[in-house]
Amino acid sequence: MQEKNHDLFSWLARLLDVCLIVAGGLIAHDVRFSSLDVSDIERLLIAFNSALALLLFPAFGVYETWRGKPFAMMLARVTLAWMAVVAAGLLLAFSLHRMDSVSRLWFAYSTIICGALIIASKLVVYSGLRLMRGRGLNQRTVAIVGAQGFSRTLLAHLCSTPEQGFTPVCILDTTGDEELHASGISGASPPTSAIGMGGNRLPVLNDFDELVDKVRADEINEVWLALPLSQEHTIYRFVHALRHDFVNLRLIPDTRSISLFNHSMTDIAGLATINLTTSPVHTLQMWPKMLFDRLFAATALLALSPLMIAIAIAVKATSKGPVFFTQHRKGADGRPFRIYKFRSMGVHREHGQVTQATRNDPRVTKVGAFLRRTSLDELPQFLNVLFGHMSVVGPRPHAIEHDDLYKDLVYGYMFRYRIKPGITGWAQVNGYRGATEKVEKMQSRVKFDLFYIHNWSFWFDIKIVAMTMFKGFIGRNAY
Repeated sequence: MQEKNHDLFSWLARLLDVCLIVAGGLIAHDVRFSSLDVSDIERLLIAFNSALALLLFPAFGVYETWRGKPFAMMLARVTLAWMAVVAAGLLLAFSLHRMDSVSRLWFAYSTIICGALIIASKLVVYSGLRLMRGRGLNQRTVAIVGAQGFSRTLLAHLCSTPEQGFTPVCILDTTGDEELHASGISGASPPTSAIGMGGNRLPVLNDFDELVDKVRADEINEVWLALPLSQEHTIYRFVHALRHDFVNLRLIPDTRSISLFNHSMTDIAGLATINLTTSPVHTLQMWPKMLFDRLFAATALLALSPLMIAIAIAVKATSKGPVFFTQHRKGADGRPFRIYKFRSMGVHREHGQVTQATRNDPRVTKVGAFLRRTSLDELPQFLNVLFGHMSVVGPRPHAIEHDDLYKDLVYGYMFRYRIKPGITGWAQVNGYRGATEKVEKMQSRVKFDLFYIHNWSFWFDIKIVAMTMFKGFIGRNAY
């Protein structure tokens, strides 16, 4: 029944798109000429765009089911599909040598108005369906197969997002994998328990054959295999057992023990792959951050140049040695760069290790103590941002010797370098600044850094910059 409804909905969507293309062309003509008396070439272009939309939109996946998928993805596909239709219409007009008969303003208006109408209609339908599903309508039933820990995670997610349109109805507990296989072969049926979720009690089955029978008897729409990749035999059993049933069988790999973050699927060389440890943010998504970094760094260097000159004079006048302290640090993907700071210590030589500053450290000069306490020694790092080595916001880079120490002591430590390090970060505005005398302090700092990477957005960066302005410069642990 749901498949029939989807087919009907798909054909209605096609009809609506054609009507909107025709309406958009007429509205554009009325806007341009204050008349609905369209010319023959305009009628031809409207008819051609309508026919081509019926051919190209399905190829771009516009009429696929968008249940559980983000609207931004659908918006991108619809926009791309409409641009392809418009380009083909433009090519037709040139091929017929009739472009001189087409009003360029009408063509532009028609392109914009039709595209806006189509996108608006998709948004209305998408929002309407999410609203219906949020109220319990138009749901697809789901049976979850997996250990109770991971199954509970999936259940919590489904219950917190009912607008996605999936309703869990039962669980097959695979905690005791060998017992599951044995009971499935023997036909034995252990007692069925239940699990509470979202105010409902879901049955928890322990027998393979019992779940298969329930899927068929209750006409369950989806079976989600929330299994580790090592359970290939169980996956194959489900594929084989349900091969004649019209059930959506999906694999949601349980990779919690081997991946740092929620895994994602991607296509590499035409092969479906699961990302376990990769760069967390796509390069295209980073453009706003890169543009902001350059503009902010240039503005900061220009505005703070009098202060930086005064600090340079103070450093040079109160102790012997260079104005700047430089040291190699790791950047994005571990690429080394030379970091710049105002020198805050007397010139000395480290013997095979880097010793962190401590309270009342005799190596720190009087001017240096003030600079470190107020974070003014970090100002030259805006040069690193301008050069592209660092970002305004990101995990703080540590000395390479400290990286070698902590990478085996703190889980996920080196993943911090999957993005550019920053002058300030989520850990710093939450009080994690200065020396890390204990491993526990570094673990807490890394936890905040990984949270930032996992939840990164441009507006998260703006929030951290704002928090730094108010409370991020001075810290009790900076000495």
